[in-house]
Amino acid sequence: MSLYIQKVQEITNQFYAENGRLPSAFIQTFGCQMNDRESEKFSGILAAMGYSEGYSEEEADLVLYNTCCVRKSAEDKIYGRLGALKSQKAKQPGKVLILCGCMPQRKEVMDNLNKHHRHIDIIFGTFNKHHLPKLLHENLTANKRVIEILEAFSPDSPDAFEGQTSRFLSHKAGVTIIHGCNNFCAYCIVPYVRGRENSRDHKLILSEIKSLAADGVKEVMLLGQNVNSYSHSDIKFADLISLTEEIAGIERIRFMTSHPKDLSDDLIRVMAASQKVCKHIHLPMQSGSTAVLEKMNRGYTKEGYINLISKIYEAMPDIAITTDIIVGFPGESEADFSDTLDVAKQAKFAGAFTFMYSPREGTPAFNFKQEYPKEVIKERFDRLVAQVNHMQAAFNKRYENQSLSVMSDGISGKGGRYTGRTDSNVLVHFDADASVLNGDILNVHIDECRTFYLKGRIVI
Repeated sequence: MSLYIQKVQEITNQFYAENGRLPSAFIQTFGCQMNDRESEKFSGILAAMGYSEGYSEEEADLVLYNTCCVRKSAEDKIYGRLGALKSQKAKQPGKVLILCGCMPQRKEVMDNLNKHHRHIDIIFGTFNKHHLPKLLHENLTANKRVIEILEAFSPDSPDAFEGQTSRFLSHKAGVTIIHGCNNFCAYCIVPYVRGRENSRDHKLILSEIKSLAADGVKEVMLLGQNVNSYSHSDIKFADLISLTEEIAGIERIRFMTSHPKDLSDDLIRVMAASQKVCKHIHLPMQSGSTAVLEKMNRGYTKEGYINLISKIYEAMPDIAITTDIIVGFPGESEADFSDTLDVAKQAKFAGAFTFMYSPREGTPAFNFKQEYPKEVIKERFDRLVAQVNHMQAAFNKRYENQSLSVMSDGISGKGGRYTGRTDSNVLVHFDADASVLNGDILNVHIDECRTFYLKGRIVI
C-alpha cells in the first residue's frame, strides 16, 4: 500500500502546484472507540498522502465518514448527513466523499446507497480499511465511483498501517488487540458487520505500544469488541496486560470492552496486583433478569453477574465498575426490570450507559414480539436513569476533600479550566497554570463532587 501512498502524494503535489495549497480532508467518526482508533489511522494515512486537516464538511476537499450501525438511530443520522453532502457535492464537483466502516457491510445499506446516494465516491467496509490509499488512487485517476466490500480480512494485514497514525491526544492512544466478535447477542449487529474474532499477534501489539511510548504516550487503551477473548499463540488477555506493564514509559493501562462471561480470575489477579492497570472496568450487564439474559444470549445469569461483581470488589474494594443496560428488550416484564434495578443497586455502579431497546434489522431479536407499549418502557427507563445518576453521584461523593492522581488532558472548553481523569476514570475539572502539560499526572484536591464530574485544584 505504500506505493499507493506515493502515487496519491504525487496527485496532491500537483493540486498544490495548481492551487497554492494542499487539499484538505475532514473525518467524521461515529460509534465506538475502535472507530476512533481507526479514524486516527485514516488521519495519519491521509496526512502521509499530502492532505491537510479540514475543519468542516463544507470546506474540505475530501470528507470521510467512519460509520457505526449498532443502533438504527445512528444509521439514520448518517443518512441525514449524506443527504446534506449531496448539495455540497453539486457545488464542488471535485469534492471526494468517502463512506466506510460498519454500515456498508450490511446489504440493506448498500442497496440504499446505490439507489439514493450515488454521490458517494468511495465505499468500503470493516475488513479493508487499510486499502484507503489504493481506493482513493483509483477514484482520483479513473474519476469513477469505487466500491470494495469484503467478507473477511484480506491477506495483506491491516497491521501494515499501524505506523501511520495521527493521534487526537498526544499522551493517550488506543490499540486494537482483537477484531470481531463470536458472541452473537440477540440484539447486536456487530458480529455480522465486524466478523468473527481475530486476535492480533501479541508481538505486533507490544511493538506498537513500545513505539507509542517512545513517542510520548503515557496511557494506552487496549481495544476490542470483547478484549477478554484475546488469544494468540499461548498468550491470553491477562498475559498481554502483564507484558504491557513491562513497557517503559507507559504509566496507565485501560481496556474495553469486557464480556462478563469471559472475565477470568487471572485478569482480576493481574489488575489487583498492578501499579499501572487503572482500577476501572466497564462490564456491560444489559439486564439483571436471568430470563431476559437468556433471551439476549448473553451467556450468564443474574446470580453469575452478581458473583462476578463480588469477586472483583473482594480483590479491589475501591475499583470503579461501569456498565451498559438495555431497557425494554422484547418480553421484559416489570419483574424482569425490577431484577435489573436490584442488580444495579447491589453492583454499586460508578456509572452506566442506559438505552431503550432499539430493534436492528438483521439480528434475531428484530423478529421478537414487543409486549409493552413505549410509554411503559419510557417510564422504566426514567426510573433506571434516576437510580443510576443517584449511584454515580454517591460514588463520586467518596472523593470529596481527598487528593487524587489526575492525568491532565489539557484545557477544557468550560471557563479555561484544565480537565483530566482519575485512575478510576472519573472526569475532573481543576484550576492550574500554563506550566501543566498534557499527560502530566497531578495531585488534585477535590473541593466539589457533581454527578458526572469532580472539581478541584492542584496541591503539592
